[in-house]
Amino acid sequence: MTSINTAGFAGDTLEIIAFRLHDQEFCVKTTTIREIRGWAPSTPIPHSPPDVIGVMNLRGTVIPIIDLAHKLGMKSTEANERSAIVVAEVHSMVVGLVVDRVSDILTIRSEQVQPVPEVTTSFDKAYAEGIIAHENGMICFLNLARMFKERDMEDMAA
Repeated sequence: MTSINTAGFAGDTLEIIAFRLHDQEFCVKTTTIREIRGWAPSTPIPHSPPDVIGVMNLRGTVIPIIDLAHKLGMKSTEANERSAIVVAEVHSMVVGLVVDRVSDILTIRSEQVQPVPEVTTSFDKAYAEGIIAHENGMICFLNLARMFKERDMEDMAA
């Protein structure tokens, strides 16, 4: 039986927030999340990376808003009134992640997180911490620290 290295998981359970992008379910650890906001338009920034929609004012602090679907190699999200902005802290920087909608906040056992299967040699598993088989389907567990490298975060702040 293959087991995942759960060294990054504290204790026997994990608190996760699940959200949808298109018809797929993803999640991140709640410890990385600051808040969840309803959709609000952001201000575009010229020559920003393609996954950066723009910036928004979060109680006096300007934060970048990321098209998470685009960052994951999916078709960009068409934001609407059901969309949400998941405000996360990654490498000491606050970012807003646009998602189609937040699904649930769950407590799971760390052993429920299974390794991402070897799909193809070209598939980069760096963004995924693992896969959770849940009663409503599969949830891809994202690793925001690996998704947003510290250097990328510094470039966004510049």
